[in-house]
Amino acid sequence: MTTNGGFEPVFCTIVPPHVLDKLAQHEDPALAGPARQTLERDAYERTHRRLTTVIGAPAVAPSDAAATDKPQRTIYDARHRQDLPGKKVRGESDKPGKDATVNRAYAGLGATFELYLNAYARHSINGEGLPLDATVHFDENYNNAFWNGEQMVFGDGDGEIFLDFTIPVDVIGHELTHGVTQYTANLTYFGQSGALNESMSDVFGSLIKQYTLGQTAAEADWLIGAGLLAPRVTGTALRSMKEPGSAYDDDALGKDPQPGTMDGYVRTGRDNGGVHINSGIPNHAFYLVAQALGGHAWERAGQIWYDVLTGGELKSEASFADFAKLTVAGARGRYGEGEELQSVLKAWEQVGVPSV
Repeated sequence: MTTNGGFEPVFCTIVPPHVLDKLAQHEDPALAGPARQTLERDAYERTHRRLTTVIGAPAVAPSDAAATDKPQRTIYDARHRQDLPGKKVRGESDKPGKDATVNRAYAGLGATFELYLNAYARHSINGEGLPLDATVHFDENYNNAFWNGEQMVFGDGDGEIFLDFTIPVDVIGHELTHGVTQYTANLTYFGQSGALNESMSDVFGSLIKQYTLGQTAAEADWLIGAGLLAPRVTGTALRSMKEPGSAYDDDALGKDPQPGTMDGYVRTGRDNGGVHINSGIPNHAFYLVAQALGGHAWERAGQIWYDVLTGGELKSEASFADFAKLTVAGARGRYGEGEELQSVLKAWEQVGVPSV
């Protein structure tokens, strides 16, 4: 159940279209070929998602996991084909096998479940114990991972630019958080609301990584997708919440285009109005709040963001300012007039988003 009158599941990928567009134009076919194939596959999956939404898909029934506080995970192997979900290779409580990709996907689903349960008392991504399904080894040289409204899908990467997409746990958390947003605020995937949708996934993806590693805000790297880029790439990750625009600067990938403040806001019709680009602004605001408060970011800073995402007042077409004002109200409502409120107010001021 969503707060905004029904599901509008969208097709969400971790690698933005503008990155793949850049790669697809490269003169080296070893780089351009996989990027073009990935773009074509993403276009197909996006269309399929839209048609499924219009026609209607069978609802995924919640399981008994809600009552037991345990996830219900199933990992499938596509065997480098495109049929979903593929062959089942690991179920809940099965012992690890020899395939490291399968084991990482299983662990990442569990890490996501644990953060939402232990920090926010949420039972799986829909709050009702939804089973968590994932497919690995999708297609050949597939340079992406995505949430399609029903399950996770991971490519193995081309080995030239991207490595296995199960390597960074925050990528797994990012994509599953699109599911949380789908079942709560249902943020429209375009413009500022779409950038907020992406930012929510980056925020909680990062928190899942920090929770898994037991890191404080000061200890965290605040990178999204660290470990995903191949050695030849000049860069550290897909995005940086600490310093948007600094994640990579590479001959093949180009320069990270994310702004950290509204002064750099990008107006474009591509990428659903720049959802993967302008998400750097609310990302940076969250980082600033977390740093100011210190300690574990999933506690006070994360709680404020979670309260707004799931509280029922965040509209599906919310702007940055709408969201900022709700975080101010949320901080005041939960923590009073103390440092939490002041940190939120200051962070939005620093990134140039009105919050009062």
